[in-house]
Amino acid sequence: MMKKIAMVCLGCMLAMGAFAQSKADRQAILDVLEKQRGAWNKGDVEAYMQGYWKNDSLLFVGKSGPTYGWQQTLDNYKRGYPDKSAMGFLTFGIKKVDFLAKDRAFVLGSWNLKREKDEPKGYFTLLLRKINGQWKVVVDHSS
Repeated sequence: MMKKIAMVCLGCMLAMGAFAQSKADRQAILDVLEKQRGAWNKGDVEAYMQGYWKNDSLLFVGKSGPTYGWQQTLDNYKRGYPDKSAMGFLTFGIKKVDFLAKDRAFVLGSWNLKREKDEPKGYFTLLLRKINGQWKVVVDHSS
């Protein structure tokens, strides 16, 4: 009986440890998104892009179709949002953060831009990877 209780407690401790790691990683992911939102609202596209994987394999899918690469994605943002008024005020509504593996996560959320003349909104799905200890967006599908 004592051996069985010890095994159950060890299992509980392992489960709690895994949960704590996921909880910390979940917060780290939310922090990445919050830093992006803050940078966007300051009109700083370059700082916003720091949440993305700086790699030619970064994939962004928007209304114009897929774009590969960090630099191309940055260039597209600069063309589409040439100044602070075009960027507006961004808010996110995070609906779900699911861990697919210890170093991969899926995020579902909504976005809303308040601008002087309009208020576009939509949804996004993100795939994030933990690269060199930091969570980075590797795939972004926004609509």
